[in-house]
Parts: sequence; C-alpha cells; structure tokens
Amino acid sequence: MKIKLLIFVLFVSLFSCKTEPAKNNADNINSDKIQVAVFSGNGASPVCVTETLEALKIDKGIEESAIDGYDIAAGKLSDFDVIIFPGGSGSKELNNLGKTGVESIRKFVLQDGKGLIGICAGGFMTMSTNGYPSLKLSNYKQLDRAHYNRGRGLVQFKLTEQGTKYFPELKNHNLFLQYYDGPVMQLKDNTKEDTSELGKFVSDIHPDDFAPSGLTPGKTFIYFEDAGKGKIFGIAGHPEATPGMRWMVPRMARLVSSHEIVDYDTFWVRPQINDKAIFFDKSHRKHEKELFYNLLTDSLELQISAMDELFSYRSRPAVRWNIGMLRDENPEVRKHAAYLLMQTEYSAALPDLEIALKNEQNETVKKQIKETIEKLK
Repeated sequence: MKIKLLIFVLFVSLFSCKTEPAKNNADNINSDKIQVAVFSGNGASPVCVTETLEALKIDKGIEESAIDGYDIAAGKLSDFDVIIFPGGSGSKELNNLGKTGVESIRKFVLQDGKGLIGICAGGFMTMSTNGYPSLKLSNYKQLDRAHYNRGRGLVQFKLTEQGTKYFPELKNHNLFLQYYDGPVMQLKDNTKEDTSELGKFVSDIHPDDFAPSGLTPGKTFIYFEDAGKGKIFGIAGHPEATPGMRWMVPRMARLVSSHEIVDYDTFWVRPQINDKAIFFDKSHRKHEKELFYNLLTDSLELQISAMDELFSYRSRPAVRWNIGMLRDENPEVRKHAAYLLMQTEYSAALPDLEIALKNEQNETVKKQIKETIEKLK
C-alpha cells in the first residue's frame, strides 16, 4: 500500500507542473543581445516557462529572462524587445497582469513597436474574440470556445507559401508539433486577403469524440502579423516542447523584433524525427500511466521498454521522468536516460546531468552523459 501511495504521489506531482522554473530575472539585463522576456506570473505553466526559456538559449544572439506581473508593474517591460506568453491559462495570465498590465502590454506592442509571441494559452490571449477577455491585439478570433480543452498529442500542420519564407528549413517536410488544448484560430473578417497566416492545421483533433470532428483541418495554426508599430506571433502548438522544432521559438523572437534570421545547428533542426500524428485518447492516457508505473519497477526490461515506448509516444511528461531515471541503480537505465534526454533536447536537465556525471562510476554511462551535456550546452 505504501509503495502504491508513493507511486501515486510521484505521478501526480510530475503531471501538476509545480516546480518553479529556473530563471534569469528582469533585474539582470546587461547585454546587447535581443532581450526576450517570458511571462512567468500566475497562470503561466512553470514547465512551459522553463521549456520556452530553454528553447531561446539555442540562439546565442538572444538573452532570455522570466518576467512576472510585478516586474511589468514596476516598469521593467521597457528593457525588453519581445515578450512571450507561454502555455498555461490565458485568462489567469491576463488576470495576473491586471488591467494596468494589459495596457502596458498593448502599449509595448502598438506604440513602442516591440514584439509579442503567444504560445497555446498565450495564443488565446493575443486574439480579439467577442466576449473573451484578451489583449485584443490580433485580427484573429477563437473558434469553438465550448471545446477549448479538445485534447493533447502530436498534431500535424502544414506551412503556407508565406510560412516557408520564414521557416525555409521546414519546406518539403511533414510537420508535427506538440499540442495541448491550443486555440483554433480564424481571421475575424474572412473576406480579407490573408498574408499573415503561416500555417494550417492538418490533423482533425477530437480524441474520444469530446469535440466536434472536422473543425480543425484547414484552420489557422500559426500567424504572424503587424499590430500597430509592433509585430505579433500566435501559434496553437508547442514548439518549445517538440524535439527537432524548438528552434522555432528563437526564430519567432527574431521575426517579431525585426532582426535578421540566422541558421541553427542541424542537431536542433530535425523536423524529420516526428513522422506521425499521435492523439492521447482514453486508451493512450491509460497506457501512458501504466508505462509510468513500469519506470518504478525493478525490472530492467520493463524500465527500458517503458522509456522507449513513452519516447515513441512523444509523451511530454515522460521527458521529465527521464531526469529521475538518471538516478536509477541500474547503469543501463542511467545510460538510456541520458541518451533520451539528448534525443528530446531537454536542456533543462543540464544541472541533473552534471551532478550525474560527477557521481557516475561506470565509464560507459559517463561517456553517454558527457555526450548529452556537450550536445545540450
């Protein structure tokens, strides 16, 4: 009974995203780099904040910082070129800003000519949907608000011709991103010529038939448009949480701040590693949970098999479970955990990897940990 209770507590804690993100703060800015703030106030998922900050580190021309509602109230927003609103709860993030904070954000974009990126919940915030509290910055509206929590998984999208101009690395690839209840976007005025749409949903997202079928295909997945003197990006998926696609976050930051785009190392640019859509319906969620339990067994075969299957599922929580597997008693498990942290590009695990390297006695495991650290730094 005690073991089952421990497993349950571990399972809940890793899903609930309670860990505070490691972060630079708005007081530590002393660089000529592009200054990008990631909103970390109430409503922003700590995991999404961490993963967004980590994705920005791919670009050495960017300095990333976390910024809270009180930083914005203190006038520190003016130190930045871009602000990113990450996944979480758009309404809670908006509430944490307060009405004065909302006006500060609008001024930052519309009058000061700065950039804003909305990812998932942040995408909800950017839009101008009647009856839905938001920043009201974009020319897009949310569709089917009744089914905003339509599901999670790895979903397929495609770029428009305009989209390939900004993300030429993705041309001629089948494209997939992590998705977790993201917005379904559409121009408010469908009669206007749309040059701001960069990507469209391909996947029909309605696991367990909770949401209506046929709604998402062809709807806007990514947009990039002018807003007053500034620029805004909205994206329904989670590039920061998708191996091979995380570099899209710093690319968007460069675009909304009107900086020249740069090439990224091929280790980061790997759209080809994601090759099919995966929806977490009831059966997938049940099996995912069973696999998490298998990670805590004493069977090497079950542990390795579960790690591989969770990776093939592109399970978002499983990436963080691999950190704990670095501290397993079996060297094969530790080695495989380090390998999977490299494959999932989970640079937030670098402190754990460095301690693991310091403590490791097995030379084969050490070699894998060193390789992972070198790749992720």
